[in-house]
Amino acid sequence: MPVSSYSPQVEFDIVIVGGAMAGATLALALCEYNRKNPDKILRIALVEAKTVDAAHPGFDARAIAIADGAIRELKRLGIWQHIQPLGSAIKHIHVSDRGHFGMTTLDAESLNLAAFGQVVELASVGKVLMAQLQDYAKQYPHWLTLFCPASVASITAHEGHHQLQLTTQEQLNAKLLVAADGGFSKVRQQLKQPTEQVDFNQAAIVANVVTDSAHQGWAYERFTEHGPIALLPMADCQGQQRLSLVWAMPPNEVESRKALPKEAFLQQLQQAFGYRCGRFTDIGQLSSYPLVMSYMPRPIYHRCVFVGNAAQTLHPIAGQGFNLGLRDISTLFDVLTQARSNQARSNQARSNQARSNQVNSNQVNSTQSERAHATLHQATTGNVEANHLKEPFDIGAHALIHAYYQQRQVDRDRTINHIECLVRGFSNQYYPLVAGRNIGLRLLSWLPPLKRPVAEVAMGWR
Repeated sequence: MPVSSYSPQVEFDIVIVGGAMAGATLALALCEYNRKNPDKILRIALVEAKTVDAAHPGFDARAIAIADGAIRELKRLGIWQHIQPLGSAIKHIHVSDRGHFGMTTLDAESLNLAAFGQVVELASVGKVLMAQLQDYAKQYPHWLTLFCPASVASITAHEGHHQLQLTTQEQLNAKLLVAADGGFSKVRQQLKQPTEQVDFNQAAIVANVVTDSAHQGWAYERFTEHGPIALLPMADCQGQQRLSLVWAMPPNEVESRKALPKEAFLQQLQQAFGYRCGRFTDIGQLSSYPLVMSYMPRPIYHRCVFVGNAAQTLHPIAGQGFNLGLRDISTLFDVLTQARSNQARSNQARSNQARSNQVNSNQVNSTQSERAHATLHQATTGNVEANHLKEPFDIGAHALIHAYYQQRQVDRDRTINHIECLVRGFSNQYYPLVAGRNIGLRLLSWLPPLKRPVAEVAMGWR
């Protein structure tokens, strides 16, 4: 069913384009802020091209791993409680290098952890998040307006706002535009912002597979000469034990593998991966996509911020795509809401000082007529003076956007470089690299104290 909460209101503090994981998370976090701060309301619009029941590309059959640090942040933003019932815990991690001696395991309990993270299915998460957004839009239409299904037809930049023309004929003015519309961001294209790409000469087949053994919370990363195979534990479905598969391979092998009969495909997967998680017995719908890392050198523009996959699309080797995008959202949320709260406190302090000054001024009037004159003057000019004392809040101000960029730059660059090194290091058959990575994996097994810093990087929050 199409979502319709259209409003004649066209002026917004923030317009978020893209309502998948990144955009929906930011919108819900801002709604939670409004609920807790009714005197500091931010007017929000969310523009999304697809409904969740219409083959939404951001809420497809894939599953993602949400690291423990990201879960703590989602709790802070007031969102995790909606997603938690959908999660399947990662309690153990098995890493191996096919055809070589390198292998190690990580166990959450031995590190005094409940889990390294949770695996959720995007399709299920999409329905939950959209239901929450619809509830907010119905209860608080002055906070949140949903435009779905709707796309941005054009963007016109002005000094104080962006003007968005939607395909549904609505026209929106945004003090701040947030592009959360994925790797093929139309906002980025409209604003002619550049990206850089790293082609790993790999593509991935993604599917849900069924095994004859319970996964018991095990996640697997197996490196092969053509790219990694990742398997993540999923919640049972109708008694079936399921794992989420991401199988990287040369691009020219993808279509031929997808065309294989189910039994032949499972046989090839079993041969490449082994029997660590049991025997593969069934597989769901296959999808594929190229593994190209794409990122914006500067994910900001005039009154515009790019977050999540609109800012950077990573290789899935370490499952860090959403976790990095969530750090974008969390930082942006903090920068915007802290600035809004600081401005409100500043205005309140000015108003209090103005009232105090007026009282002191009245007290020094020596005659009744002077006091009457002062009272009349206050009544006729006081409101104007109070309004002058209140500084208008500009949520798209240059200083705020650059504060966000500076806070994100180091973590973002480090994560992108780290992922590129992992892909090249573990997909390379150059003997010194092979020997080095296998010795590294073995050292983790031989020296257990080394496992904690590795686990903290994988599940932490920078």
